Amino acid sequence: MSEIASVVTHLARYPTAVGRRWTIAAPAPPTVLERPLVVLPGLADNAAIFTELRRALPGPVVSFGYSPLIGDVRVAAGQLAEQIEELCAVAGVSTVDVVGHSLGGLIARYYVQRLGGHRRVHHTVTIATPHRGTVTAWLLSPLPLVRQLRPGSDLFEELTEPAPECTARFVTFSSTADALILPARNAQLEHPDLTVRNVVIADVGHLALAADRDVIAEIRALLVPESPAEELRSATTVPRSA
Repeated sequence: MSEIASVVTHLARYPTAVGRRWTIAAPAPPTVLERPLVVLPGLADNAAIFTELRRALPGPVVSFGYSPLIGDVRVAAGQLAEQIEELCAVAGVSTVDVVGHSLGGLIARYYVQRLGGHRRVHHTVTIATPHRGTVTAWLLSPLPLVRQLRPGSDLFEELTEPAPECTARFVTFSSTADALILPARNAQLEHPDLTVRNVVIADVGHLALAADRDVIAEIRALLVPESPAEELRSATTVPRSA
């Protein structure tokens, strides 16, 4: 039921974010983010998916949009690289944090891991992202971008290559009840050269995960300076009460 409610709520919010590319929330003193936060929605989605996250953070929050017809995660990641460079120049900062939902998280990972984005990104957070692909990608094969999400695709083969220079910290949030990322373990990031904390939330759907209270609280603790730092763990499971 929580996923159905999340879908209805998201559909109601979706039109309010159509056409937005750079959405900046004014800082709320005395607490501000250490770095600008860049958010990336999933396939054919927009910044509305991050409504709860933006409400929980003091800003600034910037959204990156891309077309589902772009055809290649690598191209989208290249565009992200250009826009983050522009953002750093305009904001007068050297680093940012990034949060991506679903495909947006994979674009962020490719940028950080393969395009030198680790020099610009301090934390990379992914929510319901198919880090090792998903079998549901076989259902929408006419879209080249979706075909890249099949397990074992050339994109995922490339992402398994060594990345010893990548110093960014990754945190992934996945769910045991995500019907779009199958098998569910494919939303966890495993790479010998990357510093990763995988957090598994029980019984939350694909869209609902981006608004989940535990996910929002953990991201805030990670990004807001006054929040206590958490020790990196290889995997964490957050149980949910009935």
